[in-house]
Amino acid sequence: MAIIEKQTISHLQLGILFFTFMTGSAINKIPGPLTSRALNAGWISLLLSALIGFLILSCVLYLHRKFPSMTFVEYSNQLIGIGLTAACSVLILPFMLQLQSVVIVNVGVFLVTSMMKDTPLYSFTFLLFAVATVTARAGIEVMARMFTLILFYCTFCLMLVILLAIPNYHPIELLPILPKGIKPVFHGAYLTFGFPYVEIFIFSMLLPFANKSSFKQVSRAMSLSLVLNVVILVIPTLCGIMVFGTFAGVRPYLIYNLARSIDIQEIIQRIESIYSMAIIMWAYMKTTIILYVLSLYLTQLFKFKDYRTFIMPLGLIGFLLGLVSFDGAAEWENMIFTIYPLWGAIAFLIPMLLITIIASFKKRSKLVR
Repeated sequence: MAIIEKQTISHLQLGILFFTFMTGSAINKIPGPLTSRALNAGWISLLLSALIGFLILSCVLYLHRKFPSMTFVEYSNQLIGIGLTAACSVLILPFMLQLQSVVIVNVGVFLVTSMMKDTPLYSFTFLLFAVATVTARAGIEVMARMFTLILFYCTFCLMLVILLAIPNYHPIELLPILPKGIKPVFHGAYLTFGFPYVEIFIFSMLLPFANKSSFKQVSRAMSLSLVLNVVILVIPTLCGIMVFGTFAGVRPYLIYNLARSIDIQEIIQRIESIYSMAIIMWAYMKTTIILYVLSLYLTQLFKFKDYRTFIMPLGLIGFLLGLVSFDGAAEWENMIFTIYPLWGAIAFLIPMLLITIIASFKKRSKLVR
């Protein structure tokens, strides 16, 4: 509680952090594998998984309205007790630890496979974790101000790629929408549910930092950010299909390849290097938010006074997990797109639904601290 009283952000800054977190590495990693599984209906899969995302966001906002000055750990302690909160944390904490590693390793694998094939993976992941831990130690106010500026650059790069690729678009490639029926759509929805929409749970730890804003302002900012996130994922997916057609699914980094396809009068070429910087920045910002939330979660769970105590050790653990979590790109893909959504549902979705149901049955008079 003391941490939240010392640091506050506006509802707009909270919305920016939320949009940054949700878009993060998903904009780089999702469109290609989603198209390979859901084919031309990948955008429908995104809409389906986004509906579940809005359900999770509704739970997070409902609990924030009931406990405006508390994080998930604090109102969970009050609703189900410290013991059961600790039991839920046995599922939550390992997933958050793995999540920070996933984000950084994703961008590391991208750099190694697409740009610098002779460079060891750890040289990228170590540097990114080092910068993320330093930023997380600075606190949420610094993160909100810094990420606002970086977000403008990342969004500009994405829009630049989409606009410059217009001459390469062939809308006929979007048809047929369901070439293999409805089953691939649900497969794609399963993928995008786990990455990124189940991760909305993370912000149940950050909403109290906007305690100077009204609930309506916070709710509007979060909802708008989620809508923009869905739009920003759907548009590049459609653009990739219009350019590459049936081969879009075999390109793991679809937007990067979209940038590589741009060739305008031999003047505007090779802009994928500019977009690559945005990919790195997306991953850096998302990892920083996860590190901050993870350290705050542990601080409140174990009653420590300073969240900074955990940040450096957590960053080191995340770096080491990235070195030992997989033996190759194929195993990595299987973990992210097969195991990860199920793990996320167990670790994030079930505890959130449980706490929401319990809170809805308890009278407000019994919830006063």
